[in-house]
Amino acid sequence: MQQGGNVERRTILKAAGASLAVAGLGATATACGGGSGSGDGTVTIRYSWWGADDRAERINKTIALFEKKYPKIKVKTDFQPYLDFWKKFNTQASGGNPPDVFQNAIGFLRKYDAKNVLLDLSEQVKAGNLSMDGFRAGLDKFGEIDGKLLGVPVGSNSMALVIDKPVYTRAGVTAEQGWTWDDFDEAMARIRDRTGRAGDSGMYGVMYLYDLYLRQHGKAFFTEDGLGFTEADLTEWWTKAEKGVKSGVYADPKKVAQIKPKSALSAELAGSEFTWDNFTVRYTSEGKSEYGLAPIPTTDGKKTGQYLGSLMLSASKRTQHPKEVAQFIHFMVHDPEVAKIMGYDRGVPATQAQYDAYQPTDPVNKAIAAYEESLVKAGVLEPITPHPGGADICESAFLRIAEELALGKRSVDEAVKQFFTESKTALAG
Repeated sequence: MQQGGNVERRTILKAAGASLAVAGLGATATACGGGSGSGDGTVTIRYSWWGADDRAERINKTIALFEKKYPKIKVKTDFQPYLDFWKKFNTQASGGNPPDVFQNAIGFLRKYDAKNVLLDLSEQVKAGNLSMDGFRAGLDKFGEIDGKLLGVPVGSNSMALVIDKPVYTRAGVTAEQGWTWDDFDEAMARIRDRTGRAGDSGMYGVMYLYDLYLRQHGKAFFTEDGLGFTEADLTEWWTKAEKGVKSGVYADPKKVAQIKPKSALSAELAGSEFTWDNFTVRYTSEGKSEYGLAPIPTTDGKKTGQYLGSLMLSASKRTQHPKEVAQFIHFMVHDPEVAKIMGYDRGVPATQAQYDAYQPTDPVNKAIAAYEESLVKAGVLEPITPHPGGADICESAFLRIAEELALGKRSVDEAVKQFFTESKTALAG
């Protein structure tokens, strides 16, 4: 995964997670026009994704393999940074000209299904053009919404605590599966007191971590219809954030903003940072220390609320070539050679065949694989919370308002009221 970028990219990476898992910078290869056919029976499909140049290089290699196996199917490509991708996609979808197949995330499934944009791939499964067998840890159900198959996972990731291992050692802190939030709070204070560094970069703007915290308490960030928590819940969460900054257990938000796009962890402002496990590679690239993955703290010593998130491939309801699109998706999620090319660029491969085909040799990716295996063995994984239409807007609002709160531009009460006001509008749309 390519590192570096701008402030906007770093901010999005910190908080948005599976649905934002691989935002990046990159050149744009523009493809125009709908899927087409030719006199010799060859058809052309359009494939769009968000990501950086290195992702494009990998994907183009996988497309070359696909076109070799399916010489009658040609693939036009289009890739852009995350925000630019969705701006263009919205324009294309509104104009009735979305790409035939595209990278997607769970926060967008209900939104675009409601807009009649997404193809239900169930019929292609029945026709034998796409298999949903062989997926790891229940990921085959990840793209199902209201009985429709709207997305097929290409990789998995889960929330983790990335730690500066030497800092944790110096502080005498050991993070083990089943540790509690009280243990975590004590560890943050110990890191501050024994190393002179904040314990954490400040996790209260990380929506997907808050979702886990809510799930530990029998709630969730989203329900199928809206938000699954109250203003009082969020007030408690953000009040603790404010106190943590004042006491020095969380990094100074102003300093964190100043060093962006570098992370507070790799910039040695904090001893740890909550993020998606497959982002670990960025810290090794940015920082000088040794980094590791630690478990999510719990409320009761057992339930973490975790699930495997995933990027996925979705298809346009307007495609003229549903069979060929399904064959393309099948190839991309099942072919072992694709896994060898893509590695963990989009998370740990979603199917067992691809997982087995790519065996990482570097310490960082080996640690990512081991972490996800540990989650399966610990039995902590649960189904992901459904996301309603408008979830993507709520997510962006949470990130932005949390940052305004951190920088002192809003009080906790103002921030909470603003978030619920914006979310109410988004979820009503």
